[in-house]
Amino acid sequence: MRVRTLTRRGFLRGTAALALVPAAAACAEAPAATSGPVTVEMWHGQSDTGLKVLKQLVAAFQREHPDIRIDLGGGVLADAMLQKVTAALASGSYPDIAYIFGSDLASIARSPRVADMGDVVHGQFWKPALEAVTVNERVRAVPAMLDSLAVACNRKLFQQHGVPLPDESWRWQDFVDTARKLTDRNQGQFGTAWPGAGDEDTVWRIWPMIWDLGGAIVGQDGRSIGFADSGVRALEVIRKLAADRSVYIDPKPGSEQMYQAFASGRIAMVPTGPWQLPDIADAGLDYHIVPLPTFTGKPITISGPDTWTVFDNGDRRLAAAKTFLRWLTAPAQDVVWDVGAGSLPLSAESQRLPEWQQKTQDTAGLSVFVKSLENSHVRANHPAYPQVSQAVAAAIVSVLLGRATPADAMRDCASAANAALIIPR
Repeated sequence: MRVRTLTRRGFLRGTAALALVPAAAACAEAPAATSGPVTVEMWHGQSDTGLKVLKQLVAAFQREHPDIRIDLGGGVLADAMLQKVTAALASGSYPDIAYIFGSDLASIARSPRVADMGDVVHGQFWKPALEAVTVNERVRAVPAMLDSLAVACNRKLFQQHGVPLPDESWRWQDFVDTARKLTDRNQGQFGTAWPGAGDEDTVWRIWPMIWDLGGAIVGQDGRSIGFADSGVRALEVIRKLAADRSVYIDPKPGSEQMYQAFASGRIAMVPTGPWQLPDIADAGLDYHIVPLPTFTGKPITISGPDTWTVFDNGDRRLAAAKTFLRWLTAPAQDVVWDVGAGSLPLSAESQRLPEWQQKTQDTAGLSVFVKSLENSHVRANHPAYPQVSQAVAAAIVSVLLGRATPADAMRDCASAANAALIIPR
């Protein structure tokens, strides 16, 4: 997910050395169809502990597969990966594997150099992970990272105001009412918060509301938005929060001010992901994690998976890259990556392993994010999504700031987004 920095993913990273699974415990894998050693170039996008864990995994893989060498070159971080890969494809010199944000995959997958991964990815992963790597009904990458959204609540503020903590049955009107009750403008205290920089962080929180109402990012005709009506209802929730002055609007990219205000006790509840748990714990907050509210009573959330995208550099390197990614995403290795590098488990099988169960016991609220994967959706893998997102961001900000009604904001949004969707790609 683009709006998250890799440092936020550190919430799952252990400080002790990670014990890698012995070869006998690893998923059995047929050797790559090569004659002699082959080198796979991997632009990993990781830093700090994430890179340390990946290096440990690569070392274990190479002990089991001495004919395959994984070159962890390409020191660019994930935020700059799209630009670097795009330039590499244009030059004709590109890696075998690159860490690509899920929201960028549809654009990258237009290149004929992107290899299909249908023989690597089957039904072994959570549904949102599978959806994130599927473009036009073809598997174009392998899942790498997984997350979800829920709501973090400050227990102390709820107790001070005599407001009961929400549970999974709450609705969006309950959210609005609760935010109003927990707002004390004299004390500079807000019931909730919303990113207002007009970027993807502003946008992705609204998609579960739209999906819950039966909307879709792209309509069935593929040439217009699928949320003209549901978008108005979702924006109405935001309008109510703004009208009640119960929402703190963070004007800066990254939402750091919003999270700092929550950690300092000035915001009572905030929709967020599991990456924020360490900062919440470090602030000493007594917190409660609850699933997102709904309109219909049916649980739903959003996941922003990232991917390992594979590029075709010939049969030998392609086969070796696939061998490595099959091994890397098998549960025995996935759980090491999850605990060490900051992902939710890619599969139910990984989730059941003792290492992840221990992590769940040690991290309050983490199980809520994992359970929500059962009802998680992902954003459309469409090359026009960035333009659609920009239009939605403008609509959200205009309603947050009281500059437009939900209906007017959605009309302008539809006009801009439809203009992007109608362009052949």
